[in-house]
Amino acid sequence: MKKVFMLAAAVMLFCTSVGFSEELQEKKLGVTFSLDYHSQWLSKGAPAYKKQGAVFETLDLDFWQSGFGVKVTHRSATSSGFVDKQRFDYRPYYKGKAFVGERYQIDYDISVGYENYYGMSRKKANTTWEWIYSFGFPNILPKGFKPKYIAHYESPAFSGERYRYVAGWVHRFLLGYDLEVPQLSAPLTLSSEIAYSGGLGGANHDWSYATLGASTSFKLGENVTFTPGIYYQMSMEDSVCDRDVMYTILSLKYKF
Repeated sequence: MKKVFMLAAAVMLFCTSVGFSEELQEKKLGVTFSLDYHSQWLSKGAPAYKKQGAVFETLDLDFWQSGFGVKVTHRSATSSGFVDKQRFDYRPYYKGKAFVGERYQIDYDISVGYENYYGMSRKKANTTWEWIYSFGFPNILPKGFKPKYIAHYESPAFSGERYRYVAGWVHRFLLGYDLEVPQLSAPLTLSSEIAYSGGLGGANHDWSYATLGASTSFKLGENVTFTPGIYYQMSMEDSVCDRDVMYTILSLKYKF
């Protein structure tokens, strides 16, 4: 965690010295800390820590509502035996909206992540790049339905590293629906997803999994939100995951 906060402080110092316009300077620098627990972590359908859980700590810096920002995440398993798979992610991003208010409005989020498996030998390809292209269409379907498409492309960070053959794509097609429940302060979000593997991790090119889920949020304070969710993944390609999995995600966010 010390490395996360040191990097965040350096980024904040850099950004405040670059000379943003008066308009941006009047807006607030957004800082959000997230703590997420996964009973099992399925990374694009694949069990990253086998049947073990995972904990993520994330610091998200939103640069004055400009659309630009950066996330720093530390990921680790909840049990021993996965030292070589714990990692830091450093992910600059740009997000925004196009055709605002139109039926074909697009909410986009483009990012690139530098992933450092710091417990692994450099000879084993301990760094990777991951590009994520996310496009949501909030107005194209009846109110409450939220379709989204997300594409991932991942590869080793350096051309000379081993395991470069595992580079590839994953294409995810999602549909969410916000169900109003009088007993809940926030909507119950019902989600569905189906994914196509494009060879990432050496997996076969095929439809790889489908997931159904439900989540909601609770305000624990003015700046604190707790979001529990439960999900069921139906695996369709053994080279990604050879079993169906039910798992939970518990997320705690604090906005400074």
